[in-house]
Amino acid sequence: MINGKIGCAVIGYGGMGNWHTRKIRNEMGEYAELIGIYDIKPERCEAAEKEGIHAYSSREELLADSRIDLVTVATPNDVHKEIVIDALEAGKNAISEKPVAMNSAELEEMIAAANRCGKLFTVHQNRRWDEDYLTMKKILDSNTLGNVFRIESRVQGSRGVPGDWRNQPQHGGGMVLDWGIHLLDQALMMTLPRKLKTVYAELTNVTNENCDDGFRTTLIFDDGLSFYVEVTTSNFIELPLWYMLGENGSAVINNWDCDGEIVKVSDWENREAVPIVAGAGITKTMAPRTDDTIEKYPLPVQKADWGEFYKNVFAVIRGEEKIIVTHNQQRRLMKLVEAIFESGNKNEVVQFDDI
Repeated sequence: MINGKIGCAVIGYGGMGNWHTRKIRNEMGEYAELIGIYDIKPERCEAAEKEGIHAYSSREELLADSRIDLVTVATPNDVHKEIVIDALEAGKNAISEKPVAMNSAELEEMIAAANRCGKLFTVHQNRRWDEDYLTMKKILDSNTLGNVFRIESRVQGSRGVPGDWRNQPQHGGGMVLDWGIHLLDQALMMTLPRKLKTVYAELTNVTNENCDDGFRTTLIFDDGLSFYVEVTTSNFIELPLWYMLGENGSAVINNWDCDGEIVKVSDWENREAVPIVAGAGITKTMAPRTDDTIEKYPLPVQKADWGEFYKNVFAVIRGEEKIIVTHNQQRRLMKLVEAIFESGNKNEVVQFDDI
């Protein structure tokens, strides 16, 4: 530590690496000091230097700097394991960008290295601090809708997979490991302490033949809750970000600005419905409820600070807190990723042996 502050470095100075350096440099000054970065591309090192950030000439030089206590790895997915283990064996604590690894076997190697070296190793699951996620979690936890039997979570784009390493399977490309890892982590964390029982998934290759450019999966939990997760990159009309169905009402969040509402039944006794014209016929079953039988409520929007992730990591290094993103959580998440690929490739339901 330097004057009581944790010395930090970032390996990989692309989009997320730049994000990490700015967070540490501009908002974590009370706890940490950014020592420098390294990127395999000389032009990225030059970009850092232009911002007044020291760029090391090699990964080895960075890891040899005794001022560095914590290394954040923000590289393509296929080299997370190698770099994290190198950092741990150099006596550094380590954060891996998501996904933590390419598979469960790699994750176990990383955990074993952390245990062997006696250092902190965790994963940057930043979207646990998304306000839309926390708002829906609040609705579920508070039993606002009564027994919830269906949750839908999705992100939809129309630009295909980015044209860098993210569309190359050998580097861990594809939407399951990109946006999927975020939504799946949210699904597993939101539904605790439920146990996941089955997984069914569809992988898509609409715009990209090399790797999945989207997926849809249904997770069934031990209490019967159905959780649908969708990531697509060829949608030109977006559906809601979140949709939750309970026995007493529904909740919707349309976008990351948390526009949406809760609609709940106010009068279960008033069951009479006036038939409406529906296409070439009439229906009472699907007739909309009248205003005197429902109430609409604003969303209980939850505010969050993504900086809590780093504050927790710093506190763990100081011996003051327990880590938020745990090894067992990541084990469960990687098992789910593998189940999705298995289900999508075999076109069958996969039984999930939960931990």
